[in-house]
Amino acid sequence: MELSFSPSSSLRIPHRNIPFPHTTIPTKPTTKSHHSLLECHPRLPSLGLYTHTACSIPASTRQHTRNSIRACTQVGAAGSDPVLNKVLDFKDACWRFLRPHTIRGTTLGSTALVARALIENSHLIKWSLLLKAFSGLFALLCGNGYIVGINQIYDVRIDKVNKPYLPIAAGDLSVQSAWFLVIFFAVTGLLIVGLNFGPFITSLYSLGLFLGTIYSVPPFRMKRFPVAAFLIIATVRGFLLNFGVYYATRAALGLTFEWSSPVAFITTFVTMFALVIAITKDLPDVEGDRKYQISTFATKLGVRNIAFLGSGLLLVNYVASVLAAIYMPQAFNRSLMIPFHAILALILIFQVWVLEQANYTKEAISGFYRFIWNLFYAEYIIFPFI
Repeated sequence: MELSFSPSSSLRIPHRNIPFPHTTIPTKPTTKSHHSLLECHPRLPSLGLYTHTACSIPASTRQHTRNSIRACTQVGAAGSDPVLNKVLDFKDACWRFLRPHTIRGTTLGSTALVARALIENSHLIKWSLLLKAFSGLFALLCGNGYIVGINQIYDVRIDKVNKPYLPIAAGDLSVQSAWFLVIFFAVTGLLIVGLNFGPFITSLYSLGLFLGTIYSVPPFRMKRFPVAAFLIIATVRGFLLNFGVYYATRAALGLTFEWSSPVAFITTFVTMFALVIAITKDLPDVEGDRKYQISTFATKLGVRNIAFLGSGLLLVNYVASVLAAIYMPQAFNRSLMIPFHAILALILIFQVWVLEQANYTKEAISGFYRFIWNLFYAEYIIFPFI
């Protein structure tokens, strides 16, 4: 412009030296991020549904489990090589800095829209456009990295309370390194778009970067104002991404822009969905937001009310999707669109019930928020086929 899970048990590493010829295996994690291996790590089931588990460790400390396990495995394989260890630690910190759940959303969204444009104009497909498509995706990921990165730089104190697993808050990535990364993302993304996609798409891309900047950076820091904050998120992740990618794809195919019913549907659907993400993303962060006087809907109206509000808006989305398929059979694949959205609506209702039964603990709220992102991914996965 945080998702497959399976149950796991805690892993304990004995603190004793194990003799191996010519190899020394470190018995202490080299960074704070690796300490999570010694904790409890329940995961979500493979379908992304949240189920409550009894564990004393907050959900926030388990969000980067898979990356930590991979990093620790690599460190063990590397033996005592300090240079390689530092490289692996930096790689793990950078991946967490990019907020993988947003990377997945951007990648799925752009891929689905390109696929839809190609399905609608299959006779114009050329292999020579493949490089341009990948460069466009990389530019989008750079923009995504800039926006989430600049937010972490200015939210360090809050993240130490709400999201201590993030690399700057955890001390795994310095502020100087973070600034280098966000500047690299912004400059690289702008250069790619400016050289390949023309002035109009470049202006849309610049608008997205600008909105992401004023969302986090003083003196604007629009995230302090709930309405402004969710409008920015909805605009960037909803309208700009969907409209911009579809426009750029049609332009690459040599076509003028023209709305199709499915693209108008997904743009409207995802913009509404982005509103839901914008108001529910603060549910797990109420403690830190109150401490640092960040005004959000969750701090103003309460966690339970916002969970019900977000779920209600999603249900409206799903009901509207079913009605669109019923009343516009010529535009949509009814046999897929109606049952798919009806099932997702029922699963959403079930997850709200699970959250209510868990009494809105921080662990339950974090799981519910991850479930919402799973619904977001599911919509883009099915979009090319509706």
